[in-house]
Amino acid sequence: MNDRETAFVIVTGMSGAGRSTAAKALEDLGWFVIDNLPPGLLFAMAEEAGRVKLAADKVAAVVDVRSLAFTTDLNAAIEELEGRGVAVRVVFLEASDEELVRRFENVRRPHPLQAEGRLVDGIARERGILREVRANADLVIDTSNLNVHELRGKIVAFFGGEDRPGLRVNVVSFGYKYGLPVDADLVVDCRFLPNPHWVPELRPLNGLDASVRDYVLNQSGAKELLDAYEEVVGIIAAGYTREGKSYATLAVGCTGGKHRSVAMAEQLGGRLRDRGGMEVQVSHRDVGRE
Repeated sequence: MNDRETAFVIVTGMSGAGRSTAAKALEDLGWFVIDNLPPGLLFAMAEEAGRVKLAADKVAAVVDVRSLAFTTDLNAAIEELEGRGVAVRVVFLEASDEELVRRFENVRRPHPLQAEGRLVDGIARERGILREVRANADLVIDTSNLNVHELRGKIVAFFGGEDRPGLRVNVVSFGYKYGLPVDADLVVDCRFLPNPHWVPELRPLNGLDASVRDYVLNQSGAKELLDAYEEVVGIIAAGYTREGKSYATLAVGCTGGKHRSVAMAEQLGGRLRDRGGMEVQVSHRDVGRE
């Protein structure tokens, strides 16, 4: 490997969750990418990329669970790369069982681990094998509600610039009735605030509308929550940066993900941008679902 710090990204996760889309997005950004590489060959690939000067500072590999020793081999490969001074980041792509079943049925392909069983059996087996990898990943992206263009946009947002400041934070609003975002690192619960849903003139609107925003922010405890959580995120962001974590997802929830969480996510995202030292994106998972 050469003397400059090499960025090495390992893209893994559930079959059908979008690994190939992520790989193509990285290629478009100028990364040197190899798909379906056995974990045991990761270091050899990185070394070869450096030897022939193929984007040696931006190397990515897509790996899956078809190797029986997947977890052991992957952990050993990461240790070897880091021991040689390579900055390794693991991106894990996730999706719900229901969405994975739908995707496999649409393309009429079997799951690589289902053998003689059902599609859901293969998904369950893969999820079990990947449990440890997912827990240790630097970035988890839930693609259940993303199309290929939206997933590509997320990859570009995370890896598209060399001069991005500090931690990259994705603030996402959600509704508890639809479940927690599976990629959330931190969760803020706004359900203690009065619900605009019960105000007739506000019910058809959402938290992006000024009248809803003002209603939510003027409630007792709203400003205090924003003040406190802004400080908490600042402390956590500094710690994440020291530990080498580059990405974090902050989920802000209310009952339906339409009013309170949207308004509070927008406010929190704006405050974090104003603090500086981190790049912030705000998205709203469940707006429009009710």
